[in-house]
Amino acid sequence: MASRSSAAEPIPLLSPYQMGPFRLSHRMVLAPMTRSRSYGNLPQPHVVEYYAQRATEGGLLITEATIVSPDSRGMGLIPHTPGIWTKEQVQAWKPVVEAVHAKGATFFCQIWHVGRASDTEERPISSTDKPVEKNEENYFMDFSTPRPLTVEEIPGVINHFRIAAQNAMEAGFDGVEVHAANGYLLDQFMKDGVNDRADEYGGSLSNRCRFALEVVDAVVDEVGPDHVGVRLSPYSTWLSCRDSDPDALAAYMSRELSRRDVLYLNVVEPEMAFAEDADGGEARRVIPHRLHGMREAFEGTLMVGGGYDRKEGNWAVAQGYADMVVYGRLFLANPDLPERFRRDAPLNKYHRPTFYTDDPVVGYTDYPFLHDGGDKVISEENGVI
Repeated sequence: MASRSSAAEPIPLLSPYQMGPFRLSHRMVLAPMTRSRSYGNLPQPHVVEYYAQRATEGGLLITEATIVSPDSRGMGLIPHTPGIWTKEQVQAWKPVVEAVHAKGATFFCQIWHVGRASDTEERPISSTDKPVEKNEENYFMDFSTPRPLTVEEIPGVINHFRIAAQNAMEAGFDGVEVHAANGYLLDQFMKDGVNDRADEYGGSLSNRCRFALEVVDAVVDEVGPDHVGVRLSPYSTWLSCRDSDPDALAAYMSRELSRRDVLYLNVVEPEMAFAEDADGGEARRVIPHRLHGMREAFEGTLMVGGGYDRKEGNWAVAQGYADMVVYGRLFLANPDLPERFRRDAPLNKYHRPTFYTDDPVVGYTDYPFLHDGGDKVISEENGVI
């Protein structure tokens, strides 16, 4: 397929980058995306194929959110999530890691505790006893009523993250990403819209961030700062988890994580909005640009994600707004996304109804590559057309 761009035109997203000890050939990152295909919390052979399809020489992949303990799962809406707390799970991850490394890619494991975002645990732990609100954004799910995690219990949860990091490295991963975003347990402590504690883990900004930073400290002590990333979403309100001053939260966590020399921050930016042109023409995409403060405060690698396409991704790298750009839905539907961006080729359209199905092929490993015919679409009948 002929490129729609000049062969001599530089593509910032496809420029090389040195991320700590990792030499990367491009700036496009596979986002951590729950895919619900790890039956019994164990990665399966089709998981090997899925990640290997999206691996490229010098690329960076981040796994879907991976459970650190039996009580850290709990969203019945998206079951079959993988774990990393048992030796059986470690062994199940090894062929996945080997397949990604065989393609020359770097692979990080995102480690995760859902906290109150559970509809299976009778009293899931959180910073609070307030349940997740039932609304359209939260799928009208009946989340369980949580209980506040006691101060005495906190070291045990921190240790679950530490063991998960140790297990990830034993499985062969190049590092771990601590999931402190999207309304899950660590985010529930950081944001004052949820955290109503009156002890040393509540109240002030520094107190609310204490738990997340203690988790990061334990993981850094276990595997080293060059092998640790952190995912944050200070501006998100997902799962009814919001903060009254997200700019202050973003700046504080960026400074503290920079002080700890963690390798990277993976930040969820508010998704691109659309606005009508003044002359009534075609709607244009509007980039929120909320992360300048984090860019200034954090000295490591900054990754951004949240609705970026080829144009906005190239802009972010070219302008120094971010070092790398994280792609979710586009990478899901286009396993050869870096090559498509290189050629400025058409993209497969993603099929939302199959995001979280448990089929090992449909909506998972059946999205076509350019050499298969290019811009095909997964149909409503779950076939390729």
